[in-house]
Amino acid sequence: MTAVAAKPYVEFKKQGYWVIGTRVSLDSIVYAFRKGLLPESIAQAYPLLDLEKVYGAITFYLANRSDIDAYLISEEQAFDAMLQPLQVDAPSLHQKLLSAKESVQQA
Repeated sequence: MTAVAAKPYVEFKKQGYWVIGTRVSLDSIVYAFRKGLLPESIAQAYPLLDLEKVYGAITFYLANRSDIDAYLISEEQAFDAMLQPLQVDAPSLHQKLLSAKESVQQA
């Protein structure tokens, strides 16, 4: 019996994690997975992904969970620290979006 090499599904490039061969970020899959979406539902939501790539990305996340969770937290903090155009142009809309984000994160 020959050993089968592990197939890579995720790569780090351009300061982020991406599903190899696609423009889908690992972030997108992880957030959907954390919300309880099944891999089949995630694959349906991202036409560029087949079920194998979704499972591969989830496996990568689970195998590297502490590193990926830390990466996601740092990305969220960097985003939150950026001055958003809506903060200047439409502060009330910006506040509504922040409130919606907080309620989603608490769910």
